Amino acid sequence: MQLPLPIRTYFDADRGTDSAALAAAFDENAVVKDEGETHAGRSAIEAWWSAAKAKYRHMAEPMELHEEDGGAKVRARVTGDFPGSPAMLTFSFRFAGSRIGRLEIGI
Repeated sequence: MQLPLPIRTYFDADRGTDSAALAAAFDENAVVKDEGETHAGRSAIEAWWSAAKAKYRHMAEPMELHEEDGGAKVRARVTGDFPGSPAMLTFSFRFAGSRIGRLEIGI
């Protein structure tokens, strides 16, 4: 599956522990919504991801891609230290130029 570059960068970084590489995939004014919380700006996104990685030790494997005008939805199999693992989650991306401008993670 050919993921758009910012999305590929996100999932590649998510497989490791490099929070700076993951944050670099986002626009400086990007917003992430996950687990009922909103995280705005690269530093908040980096802190969100680092805390989630430490808590859940998760990894997401993209399974399906549906491109949309200005974004894409990715269904991914997420495994980690959380109830119900593995789970299929939807990652809804909106682009801001060549970076991610918005990400919502849900079922």
